[in-house]
Amino acid sequence: MSDAIKHECGIALIRLRKPLDYYIEKYGTPLYAINRLYVLMEKQSNRGQDGAGVANVKIEVPPGSRYISRYRSVENRPVVDIFKKINEKYREVLKDSPEKLKDADWLQKNVAFSGEVWLGHLRYGTHGRNEIENCHPMLRQSNWRSRNLVCAGNFNMTNADELFQKLVKLGQHPKDQGDTITVMEKIGHFLDEENQRVFERFKGIYENPALSDIIEDNMDIQRVLHRSCRDFDGGYAMAGITGYGTAFVVRDPAGIRPAYYWANDEVVVVASERPAIKAAFGAKYDDVKEISPGNAIIIDKHGEFGEFNILPAVERKACSFERIYFSRGSDSEIYKERKELGRLLIPQILKEIDYDLENTVFSYIPNTAEAAFYGMVEGIENHLADWRKNKIKKSNLTDEELDKILDFKPRFEKIISKDVKLRTFITNDDDRSEMVSHVYEMTHGVIRKGVDTIVVIDDSIVRGTTLEKSILKLLDKLGPKKIVIVSSAPQIRFPDCYGIDMSKVREFVAFRAMLALLKERGMEYLKEEVYAQAVANLQTKNAQEQNFVKQLFEPFTDEDISTKIAEIIKPEGIKAEVAVIYQTVDNLHKACPKNLGDWYFTGDYPTKGGNKVVNKAFVNFMEGKLVRAY
Repeated sequence: MSDAIKHECGIALIRLRKPLDYYIEKYGTPLYAINRLYVLMEKQSNRGQDGAGVANVKIEVPPGSRYISRYRSVENRPVVDIFKKINEKYREVLKDSPEKLKDADWLQKNVAFSGEVWLGHLRYGTHGRNEIENCHPMLRQSNWRSRNLVCAGNFNMTNADELFQKLVKLGQHPKDQGDTITVMEKIGHFLDEENQRVFERFKGIYENPALSDIIEDNMDIQRVLHRSCRDFDGGYAMAGITGYGTAFVVRDPAGIRPAYYWANDEVVVVASERPAIKAAFGAKYDDVKEISPGNAIIIDKHGEFGEFNILPAVERKACSFERIYFSRGSDSEIYKERKELGRLLIPQILKEIDYDLENTVFSYIPNTAEAAFYGMVEGIENHLADWRKNKIKKSNLTDEELDKILDFKPRFEKIISKDVKLRTFITNDDDRSEMVSHVYEMTHGVIRKGVDTIVVIDDSIVRGTTLEKSILKLLDKLGPKKIVIVSSAPQIRFPDCYGIDMSKVREFVAFRAMLALLKERGMEYLKEEVYAQAVANLQTKNAQEQNFVKQLFEPFTDEDISTKIAEIIKPEGIKAEVAVIYQTVDNLHKACPKNLGDWYFTGDYPTKGGNKVVNKAFVNFMEGKLVRAY
């Protein structure tokens, strides 16, 4: 993606199903879970580089012993930083008493991060400062083991304000209004109530300390999650561990945020991405299951687990951006889908270049568009196979003409290279734009000046700023007659509110194109009409019933918007003609049939809170407020 955006976080949960001494004996180290969690998190580093955190819970340690440990980091490589600190604890043991590394009982009594339940998190900060306090896992503490809660998630709630007010009405005094604290306190409140319910049931039958164990064995976490999540409006994969070791991961009813699990007789594992589980545990792809929308994986304190329904599932709207860009392309399904996205663009591309393959060079913007490029290559080759077949069948060809047809090959080149080591850390906009130009390097000598058209595929075009300020200028220096920028994703027209950092409509180049067309065609009155509708409905609390902003795009075809985008992103002074092609929504659904969440393209939000967010985002735009709409 040439326009970098921040997006969904990553979660990683491991529950050891056997005592620690089992892993020491079988694998020769007490670091089995630590090493696996490190791989699980590193393989999901694409999901979060702003910070990371790891929490560990020990089960059945005596009172007075620390049983919850946590490290968080916002260092340059936060995962490495955290595991370096964890491993240091074991290095100290190795240095002073190496024989103790074989003593599971001693380790669990004396060394932190030696418990059975692990929860890791990778943070991409869609909002809030990049401070350690904003890193998950979050910890809700109590002297009652069963009331302790560790939480981490990949989520955004559209109704965080309403959830906060409900907590206040319950008598709580939350320390923060952000959705992270609000969600954790919501779960924590019902965890407390469940504790009390079980306590009242058994208090006349058992006495402490036995009563505490009875409470833990009879806690209904499915009930806790149902009561907690029924008010949530958003996309979420929420993970948690109670102080006594029961763990869970719950997924939203529309399946917006991803979550996968795998288990054998040694471990239960949950992560945001399937390839991470395969890499860390050698699991077969077919054995890694997806948590169903509205369901939760719950692992009790004894290591037994199951998938339980928490909320009724609604129409599945799993985030399509996971398939286009966010998730690792090493997932076999995702790789095939990205290739298909490239292949389905061929009719539009051929039309744009007037079917002149002889004078066209195909390339891609590294690195995430590579799979779509291979799909585009296959599509071009399939087109050529049909072309050759028709030419041969319909013509009386000479040997020379036949050789020319059979020998013709389209030109596929790596025109753009990306220097991943060069970081644009400068904050001044002008200087940063100049530095961005050095991130990309062009391959010279493959373009015939004034003759060739360059077709370059990107996985998506969000803001268009990198194209305008860097890539198009660099491509123009190669001397092409025409530059065609192809997006394997449709036009991003509406804000996201479920985890991606796309909340301000003014930043989208498709939105800017729509505004320009309204002005050109004397239709700017529509802006005021939509603004009035949005304001009125926000005041009456009905803004969640309808996305009024969709009306602004209705007068224009996709081609109208694409043509205007090409004008907007074309830098002054470049000689080449510029065209832009976007994927269609219909083809997106064909390529990614299981992930039909397309609200950023269509404005069709999977929850009512999404409509409220888009209407508020437009009101913010009209009033000049540069703030998030949720």
